[in-house]
Amino acid sequence: MISTWFHTALAGVLLSAAPVHPGIDSFLDATVPPGPGGTVAVARHGKLVHCAGFGLADRETRTPARCDTAYDIMSITKQFTAAGIMKLQMMGKLRTTDRIAVHLGPVPADKQLITLRHLLTHTSGLSDLGDDYDPVSRDTMTRRALASPLRSAPGARFHYSNVGYSLLAAVIERASGVSYERFLAEHLFAPAGMTGTGYVLPRWAAGQIAIEYDERGTRRGRPTEHPWAADGPYWYLRGNGGMLSTARDMYRWHRALEGDRVLSRRAKAELFTPRVLIDQKAKMYYAYGWAVLPRTEDGRVVEHDGGNDWSYGMFARFPAKDVMVFWISNQAYRTGKWNLEDINNKLTLGLIRAL
Repeated sequence: MISTWFHTALAGVLLSAAPVHPGIDSFLDATVPPGPGGTVAVARHGKLVHCAGFGLADRETRTPARCDTAYDIMSITKQFTAAGIMKLQMMGKLRTTDRIAVHLGPVPADKQLITLRHLLTHTSGLSDLGDDYDPVSRDTMTRRALASPLRSAPGARFHYSNVGYSLLAAVIERASGVSYERFLAEHLFAPAGMTGTGYVLPRWAAGQIAIEYDERGTRRGRPTEHPWAADGPYWYLRGNGGMLSTARDMYRWHRALEGDRVLSRRAKAELFTPRVLIDQKAKMYYAYGWAVLPRTEDGRVVEHDGGNDWSYGMFARFPAKDVMVFWISNQAYRTGKWNLEDINNKLTLGLIRAL
C-alpha cells in the first residue's frame, strides 16, 4: 500500500497550479536579495493562499524553485519524530513517561532515570556525538549515546540534543517493529495526504530536490548526495533532521494537525503543552518537537526552525489567526545586514502582514 502511495509519479504534481498571493509576492521581492532560492507557503483559514518558489533550486541547470520543490527541512524533522512517539502512545505501544531502558535495554546507572519525555523536551542531559554524516548505525549510535557523559542530571536543564531525537527514532523502530521512515510514512504521512516527504520512500521526480549552496554560493549538492546509508541518513542525523519535504506537504501536515486524521485531540494537547522555558525574554517554551510562545501580539504561536551550513527554514502555526507559514531557502545566505537566521522573525511575521 505504502509503496503504491509513495511511488505515484510526481511529474503532474510538479506542474500543478499553485496559488500566488500578490501581497506576499511583493513582500518577498522587496525583502529577499538576489542569490538564494527557496519556497514559501502560507495558509489561512485552512486554505493554501500562497505556495511558490523564489530564485533557483539548481543554478547550474537554471531550474526555478517551485511549490513542490523538495528540501532538507533539517530540525523541523523533530516534530515528525515527536508525532511518531505520540502515535505509538495512542496505539498502546509506549508511554512518554517510560524510562528509556524499557525500549533500549539496559542503560548505565547515570541514565536510568531518563524518560522518553526527557528526550522529547531536550532535558535528558545527553550531549551530541560526531558529525551528522558519520557512517554510524542505529546500534552504534545508541551505544555511544548511552556511554557518553551527561551534561546535567536527567530533567534538570534544557540542553538541545540531536542525539536525543535519534534515540527516539530508535525507540520508534523497536516499539513498532518497522523502520523509522516506514512507520512515519504509514501512520503520519499517508493519512495526512503527504506524497513528497521522507528519506528514500518517495519517488522524487528528476530535478525536484533542491541543490544546496553554502554562504559563499558554492554548490554543496543535494541532501541525498551527502554520505547516506541505503535507507536514508546515518544515525547521527536520523530522527533529528535530514527529512526531505515540500511546501505543499508541510501545508498538508498543518491541515492534518488541525483535525484528528493523524493524532487525537488528547495526543495533540500533550504534544503542544509548553514544558521547558528556553528563552526568558521571548517567553518561549519547548514542548515535544515544537517551540511554543503562549502569548504574543499574534496570539499563541507554535513553531520550529531548522538550519545547517547550507540551508535554513521555518515552520510556524498561528492558531488564533488560523494561519500557517512555511519558508525555506537552499542557501544559508549571509551578507551585510541580511542574515536568514537573524531576520527569521521579521520574515515570518512579514509574510503574515502581507496577507
